[in-house]
Amino acid sequence: MKRVAILISGGGSNMLALLASMNTTPGCMPVLVVSNDPNATGLARAAAQGVPVTAVDHRSFGKDRSGFEAALIAQLSAAKPDILCLAGFMRILTPEFVRVFEGRMLNIHPSLLPKYPGLNTHERALAAGDAEAGCTVHEVTADLDAGPILGQARVPILPDDTADTLSARVLVQEHLLYPMVLHRFATGQKDPIFA
Repeated sequence: MKRVAILISGGGSNMLALLASMNTTPGCMPVLVVSNDPNATGLARAAAQGVPVTAVDHRSFGKDRSGFEAALIAQLSAAKPDILCLAGFMRILTPEFVRVFEGRMLNIHPSLLPKYPGLNTHERALAAGDAEAGCTVHEVTADLDAGPILGQARVPILPDDTADTLSARVLVQEHLLYPMVLHRFATGQKDPIFA
């Protein structure tokens, strides 16, 4: 049984999809949900499902990123996770943090990587006139959104799409793809899947 910790910053919709999958598919169990924002609504949602939660408020560390990450590592290490899932965690992690968990950390990103790493992915896809968009689950490495791709799901871009409508359709695919990749990763499968 793989122990899974999930990092969030907001409402945690991808976290909820991961938790639901762990309830129905054997092999993984949630051991901690942690946020960099103590007011993140996802914390209450996870706690309501009986999952341990904690927060490490990045704002209380000011510009001391290493102090914030040390506190985050302490909380995570106490939970002894085998796998870390970033699920809407809106902090860029340093190479030093990544090294601690390298090879066992996943992230979901709302674009078809390597296209559009970083923020504003839907706006960028629309501005480029792309015919499709989607999401990617990848291993986390020291380079932002550049780790090995473990899965992608695509959606067509419709003529009247806005960033919001496109985001909503991509999010549906994120909720399907991320749990699928997590459970494959937990059994050692790293060959990418494409939906």
